[in-house]
Amino acid sequence: MVVPLGGVAADILLAGIGGIRAPAEVFQQIFLVFLGLGTLVGTVVITYTLYNAYKYRYREEVDPAPDKDHPQMGELPKGGGKGKKLFLSFGLSAVIVLSLVGWTYGALVMVEEGPSAQTEGEFDSMDVDVTGYQFGWRFEYPNGHVEDSSAGGKLYVPADTVINVSVTSDDVFHNFGIPELRVKSDAIPGQTNDVWFVTEETGTYQAACYELCGQGHSYMDAEVVVMEESEFQDWYESTNGTEADATNTTEASA
Repeated sequence: MVVPLGGVAADILLAGIGGIRAPAEVFQQIFLVFLGLGTLVGTVVITYTLYNAYKYRYREEVDPAPDKDHPQMGELPKGGGKGKKLFLSFGLSAVIVLSLVGWTYGALVMVEEGPSAQTEGEFDSMDVDVTGYQFGWRFEYPNGHVEDSSAGGKLYVPADTVINVSVTSDDVFHNFGIPELRVKSDAIPGQTNDVWFVTEETGTYQAACYELCGQGHSYMDAEVVVMEESEFQDWYESTNGTEADATNTTEASA
């Protein structure tokens, strides 16, 4: 069943409540955090290395030829901080890495479980069944309407709404993915995998199969059309639970 559509809930979802984010935003945030920390750590390490290389460079007027006071091959150097710097660097590294792993794991668990598991139905949502076959996709809506990509059908969804997608296959292994929306799920015969996404940007995105499934694999794609809520409702009500035909497809694309 399609619940009443409204942009407020999805806007809150995208803004974030209790760490909830749309999948695309989660992966973007993870990328930026890793990029920022990696850049910071790399800058510190390289700067410290260059500093020590300059500080302890060989200067003939300061460092004459080795004599008995210099450490010899096989001898441990005298003095030093007794490994304090080493333990400090290892400790800081462990804290940073463990914190990063914990935060990333929590974010990915949220994406895996979906918003409905954490918000108790606070967000507007819509369910779509996606079935892969050689070589196309069928998109079935709650009212029974079916869009078939082999016949020019598209996946029509409203903006600012959580789209719950149930993915399966009629024949061999496929993989349903929408790269721009960070959506990807295996399509396995006799098994249903769930994935979700939400976007506030209207437009057309590209879905494709990312599992080598036969000679027609490269042609197994479909368009994902994100529409304004009112526009989607008009299209959805016009389908009347029928299989997609040229008229419906043309009207929706216009």
